[in-house]
Amino acid sequence: MVDCMEKLKGFLSELDIAIIEEDPEEDLLIVDDQDSGVTNLILDCEDPILIVEQLIMPVPDGAGVSFYRRLLQMNATLVHGAFLLDEEAAHVFYRDTLQLENLDKNELEGSIRSLALALAEHGDELLEMSKQA
Repeated sequence: MVDCMEKLKGFLSELDIAIIEEDPEEDLLIVDDQDSGVTNLILDCEDPILIVEQLIMPVPDGAGVSFYRRLLQMNATLVHGAFLLDEEAAHVFYRDTLQLENLDKNELEGSIRSLALALAEHGDELLEMSKQA
């Protein structure tokens, strides 16, 4: 069986998505798809899943219920993945998880395009929210 990193590299090459950094010891790739606004997207092979993760922004100081409510509302519009908080509730991330066992190029592309669509639909609002951080 082809290992996760080699499989991802093949898919990314076919999708014309640039690998900007790789850490073979951690089974991790960082990629950019400048055409869709996706930068520093982390692809982390954590058998049995692939974690697709993008830092979106710091959580604004004094973020209240309306901030968190809005993030949850945005999640309802995402095709794949979700916006979430890190353990310290200090940063907002986009994250999707995909099964490695049957991962194909279309599934990976769908996850990345979902992030691109979320940024296109909500980017201005997220940018405004981040100015409060």
